[in-house]
Amino acid sequence: MRLLTAAKSAAAVTSALLLANGTAYALSADKPTRPGAGAGDVRIDLGAPVITREDILVHAPLRTVWKIQTDVENRPTWQPDVDTVVKDTPGRLRPGSVFRWTTEGLDITSTVRQADHGKRLAWGGPAQGIGAVHVWTFTPTPDGVLVHTEESWAGDPVTADRAAPQAALDNSLHHWLGNLEREAESQAGT
Repeated sequence: MRLLTAAKSAAAVTSALLLANGTAYALSADKPTRPGAGAGDVRIDLGAPVITREDILVHAPLRTVWKIQTDVENRPTWQPDVDTVVKDTPGRLRPGSVFRWTTEGLDITSTVRQADHGKRLAWGGPAQGIGAVHVWTFTPTPDGVLVHTEESWAGDPVTADRAAPQAALDNSLHHWLGNLEREAESQAGT
């Protein structure tokens, strides 16, 4: 697994975002905090008690990475922590699309809030008292695709015990990125 170190990640993100012109991610609801972030982009909840951010460079074409990530019904085939996925809205993911899934004992109903083809994907929803917002950004680089993910969790279960949910979310996103990397690189033959 080629997860980037924090320093390399920051440099790679900054450089990729400056080159990508418009594919950047944003972190706050009031104003863009990264170059190229759009005013209408969905953002995580910066006031949430649990926030995780992570990056990975996937050595595969953008179309491969995007297809894998947005084909939610096939997620259990490459994402071992996902038990089931049922897509309630037919067709390609778009704002308002709903999918229900189970992972780590949680029954989650996610609603897509943003789907900027090949660039940005955001969904959110409740799961057992936890309100989540999950944002994905895909930035092409000369070596593949820099995938950035960030997620926020809020709600009484998280406020009652921040350490356990923080560790769970950190672990979940770390594994998700590693699994996405393996699947995309396998399909791309890299």
